[in-house]
Amino acid sequence: MASDLRLGVNVDHVATIRNARGGGHPDPVRAARAASEAGADSIVAHLREDRRHISDEDLTGLMESIDIPLTLEMAATDEMLDIALRHTPYAVCIVPERRQERTTEGGLDVAAGHNHLKRFADQLGANKAVVSMFIEPDRDQLDASLSIGAPAVEIHVGAYCDALIADEQDAADEHLARIVDAASYGASIGLQIHGGHGITFDTVGPIAAIPEIVELNIGHFLIGEAIFGGLDSSIKRMRSLMDNARAQARGEVSA
Repeated sequence: MASDLRLGVNVDHVATIRNARGGGHPDPVRAARAASEAGADSIVAHLREDRRHISDEDLTGLMESIDIPLTLEMAATDEMLDIALRHTPYAVCIVPERRQERTTEGGLDVAAGHNHLKRFADQLGANKAVVSMFIEPDRDQLDASLSIGAPAVEIHVGAYCDALIADEQDAADEHLARIVDAASYGASIGLQIHGGHGITFDTVGPIAAIPEIVELNIGHFLIGEAIFGGLDSSIKRMRSLMDNARAQARGEVSA
């Protein structure tokens, strides 16, 4: 079965492990090539302002070495805009960023930042990048993303994943309902819908089953699982779970 649900593999935390000791091992560029061979549709890398994991040299290496699309995650700063315009990645996802956070903690407030973010969407779009906004599953944020000219959004699914892992089923159901509504509404107004943040083997199924979502971007969990079973194995298992969930949602296979 050919999947219509793409898998983007984020290699940030290969660089995190490397940076803990210094030197060049493990190499996120090598991880990106391995992910491509294992079936990833794209590679994702977040070049943070503090360079805590991916470096400028990594970004150059990724652009030169992989033969599948690269999505650059970045904050809406002039420094990052210049870098994105210079490197011309296939896609750019604008994300909120705070120095003190361990990882991205929530979605952008596109509605409040409309004028600032529109400049980024306009310039990146003119440079042929597919621009997306990382947002909460909220209709106002979807409308705002459309209004600034972003063709895509990535819905933050972390609250659902966290609640499910914590066995808080009622909360998980509420979060999932919001994601389902946002994906349906976003697609109806012409946005391409992606999902990401906190996805694991145990949480991917209900997200992958949402028909309007066309791409899932997963990183930390896959890199963590690779320690135990290898990157190839973790990516192939995630791909299988994604495809089976989408097929079951269509009634193509038995549950």
